[in-house]
Amino acid sequence: MEPKLEKKYGLFTAIAMVVGIVIGSGVFFKAEKILTATGGNLKQGILAWVIGGIIMISCAYTFSVMATKYQYVNGVVDYAESTMGSTYAYYVGWFMAIIYYPTITSVLAWVSARYTSVVFGFSITGGECMTIACLYLVASFALNALSPVFAGKFQVSTTIIKLIPLFLMAVVGTITGIRNGMTVYNFTHYVSQSTSRGLFTAIVAACFAYEGWIIATSINAELKNAKKNLPLALIAGTFITMSVYILYYIGLAGTIKNEVMMAGGETGAKLAFETIFSSAGGSLLFIFVIISCLGTLNGLMLGCTRGIYSLAARGLGPKPQIFSQVDPVTNMPVNSAVLGVLLCGIWLVYFYGANLTANWFGFFSFDSSELPIVTIYALYIPIFLMFMVKGKELGFFNRFLMPSLSLLGCVFMMIAAWFAHGTAVIAYLIVFFVIMILGGLLLKRSKKVI
Repeated sequence: MEPKLEKKYGLFTAIAMVVGIVIGSGVFFKAEKILTATGGNLKQGILAWVIGGIIMISCAYTFSVMATKYQYVNGVVDYAESTMGSTYAYYVGWFMAIIYYPTITSVLAWVSARYTSVVFGFSITGGECMTIACLYLVASFALNALSPVFAGKFQVSTTIIKLIPLFLMAVVGTITGIRNGMTVYNFTHYVSQSTSRGLFTAIVAACFAYEGWIIATSINAELKNAKKNLPLALIAGTFITMSVYILYYIGLAGTIKNEVMMAGGETGAKLAFETIFSSAGGSLLFIFVIISCLGTLNGLMLGCTRGIYSLAARGLGPKPQIFSQVDPVTNMPVNSAVLGVLLCGIWLVYFYGANLTANWFGFFSFDSSELPIVTIYALYIPIFLMFMVKGKELGFFNRFLMPSLSLLGCVFMMIAAWFAHGTAVIAYLIVFFVIMILGGLLLKRSKKVI
């Protein structure tokens, strides 16, 4: 009998995966960008966190309703298939396997290496940093491929660890800032004049920090009592995430002046921790930050290794007979995982050349940490529309109100991306369509074989 994925994860692990996948890097990595984009306007920055959080929670709620109806192999692909049909589901799965999972995972490998380099005094764009990024990428792949159960336990552990520096900064930073007046100063003094474009840029950056929750739906076939536990995990995890992010951002405002934080760049967060917790304490907490980033990388790799498998399990994509195989010992789709880490390596090289060097790719250089996320929101739109058409047994709230709010959030994200990235969106869309056309050719070939 051919091995199948077993139900091995419980509710607590699922919540930890949602929180763990989302929290960890973006809140540290993008807090600096949000502060810079808004010109040090903390009120506008918090607004960006709130808007991004509302979009995330509304979409997560709508998908949680879908989770009570559809349960197969790979969350969002299942939802696309149940609402829009198998062809649309294939393109969603192809996009996530070739672009979404590996782009985000590769960026997270660099972010983890970035903060490691800050500790050791290496350049965040140098050979040392990129070597560490490759090491983290391979280590995360090995952990997920060789022992998925241990990878799940690692996810729970890092989720707990990553909350330590966030809560300490949220509580201690806020109290300290209120006492010494730093919080009031940062809320009332702006470094530069903020604009509507700055707000849009901040919102897109916030959505990177929030992204990842949808990847938790990829384990619904491995989740015990998935129809009950997956909705609970999505809703609880997203609410926890938004609350933690906003409290951390406020706590950060109580440490040092915004202009110092903005000028510090990648070392800004470390300086903030050292200001509050002393040099030794700040360095220790910053190590926790690195661990939290690695926890996020682990969670993303979990989805990445299953990307091509979700298509192969349906007899679609490249060589489905190869990529649908599940190892009988580790209960892991190893061939899919190998292709997943290869794609991560390719996108890591692209991210380095397009964003960290002297523009290797010219016009085709774009931010692969943000634009693929906006694309997934665009792909949600037809799913939400058809869900409203087909969900006749649901009440008004679940059938129309929440999906409509989710739709508005998705459209808003597309508009914000254009304001934030300009013509780079065109370059990205050209690459996107070329990859999707390649996927279409493979789909035709798969159907001929069938």
